[in-house]
Amino acid sequence: MVEVAQQILARNKVSVDDLSLVLMHQANRRINEHCQKMLGIPDDKVLHNIQKYGNTTAATIPLLWDEAARSGRLGKGDLVLLVAFGAGMSWGATLVRA
Repeated sequence: MVEVAQQILARNKVSVDDLSLVLMHQANRRINEHCQKMLGIPDDKVLHNIQKYGNTTAATIPLLWDEAARSGRLGKGDLVLLVAFGAGMSWGATLVRA
């Protein structure tokens, strides 16, 4: 997830400082914390909910988005990095403006 996140940020000339939030697939908290550290993302820009729901597979990022919106952490115009990986060595990332 680190490499694909770096690629999407570089391609769009965006830095971690420009991001309001980073929402990562919630398969494993240690993987996410490692990616966060490697990308230099501060704790206040990352949400985790695996401890609450477990691995919700394809629903992880939509659930995080909903939690961020309901809690006021996501506002109109915020730039959000979405990063995920899945079965078969698949991964992806995108930038979304809320």
